[in-house]
Amino acid sequence: MATQDAFDTEEFYADLDRRARERRARRGPRRPRRRRLPRPSRVPLDEAVAELRHLVETTAGRILVGAVAAIALFTVVGLVALWPSGVEHHAPTQSLGGPTQTVDVARAYDAPCVGPAQQTCRKIDVVVGGATQSITLGPASTAPDLSPGTAVRVNETALQPGVEKPPNFEAYQFTGLDREGPLWILVAALAALALVLLRWRGLLATLGVGLSLLLVVAFIVPAILNGSPGLLVALVGALAVMFVTLVLTNGLGAQTFAAALGISATLLLTCVLAALCVGLVHLDGNADDVSLYLSQQNSDLSLQGVVLAGIVIGALGVLADTAVTQASAVMALRRANPALSSRGLYGGAITVGRDHLSATIHTLVLAYVGATLPLLLAMRTSGVAFGDAINTQDLAEPIVATVIGCAALIAAVPLTTGLAALLVARIPVDAVPDGHGHHH
Repeated sequence: MATQDAFDTEEFYADLDRRARERRARRGPRRPRRRRLPRPSRVPLDEAVAELRHLVETTAGRILVGAVAAIALFTVVGLVALWPSGVEHHAPTQSLGGPTQTVDVARAYDAPCVGPAQQTCRKIDVVVGGATQSITLGPASTAPDLSPGTAVRVNETALQPGVEKPPNFEAYQFTGLDREGPLWILVAALAALALVLLRWRGLLATLGVGLSLLLVVAFIVPAILNGSPGLLVALVGALAVMFVTLVLTNGLGAQTFAAALGISATLLLTCVLAALCVGLVHLDGNADDVSLYLSQQNSDLSLQGVVLAGIVIGALGVLADTAVTQASAVMALRRANPALSSRGLYGGAITVGRDHLSATIHTLVLAYVGATLPLLLAMRTSGVAFGDAINTQDLAEPIVATVIGCAALIAAVPLTTGLAALLVARIPVDAVPDGHGHHH
């Protein structure tokens, strides 16, 4: 019996081997397998055109597209009308430290301080223009501990016209460590991380951030300095940033249009709230040395407008995230159950919004708290009372900005959800994005 079992087992495996050889012979020589990359079922542009075609087939779709088109037209007209021209460029001054240059520390050492006080000062030697310059950093107990080879920033010591150089005059002064190189490395690392983990989404997100910052630097800042109303400039700039962000990260379609409509309505509400609250709390923008410098350089500049613009721009990021999330929730419910009415879509999506709203408000509040933490520490150390602390503009401005940002977030959830549900329930299901490809 054992011999028969062994024979049957050998015959079984031999038969399997024979059949495998026959299959390989029928297939012919084996070709090396090539990695097949996934291909989208449709080109993103064709998909966007198809969605737009479906949208404009209904009255609700035409209203949605028309409303967003009107907002886009307002944004373009605002950019053209407010675009800065002839902005005066002032020569570099010493008001904010003056122009600096990067040099390496050649030597760091301690030496007696100049003056009547008997204490030790820390000094460094740097090479500027081929000549060695000695720079005093301050008392050794508080001065930064720099080692040879450290990159630092220095600038020329300014003297008033007609004033003779004092004894032991130092031609250059230390302004700080050189941070430009490390900052670019961090930005490049973040962009590389986004590309590796998010692929094309990461590339589009990085491009969107870059274009948004370009709009701030090339339009918002020069336009305010040019004398344009800060609140109007911030509104137009925020709408432009909104369109750049939504189109790059979500493409063109019902979800993008619904989110744009919700963000635009909430931004307008934010502007109204900002104007009311800033006037109520009497924030004139004269809070620190930077504000004083701005008023001296440009007497026509409205510092209160600068405060208003900062509040609107600061609220835009969290508003965009909330609006896209709510529009996405409405779209998902519409795809899952096309029979849902506007009320049903709103009821289902508002639940998601409430859950998301709590975390987003915490994010906004903690962001402003983190930005003002050094000021809070300084006030606590100096024994400033709570009432006196919040009465200062340095602390009152972020408090007002936080309150307005949170109020805008709370309004954005029902506003965006209601607008999206009202319109999406009346457009064809085919026009609702399927959640793949370039959509959120």
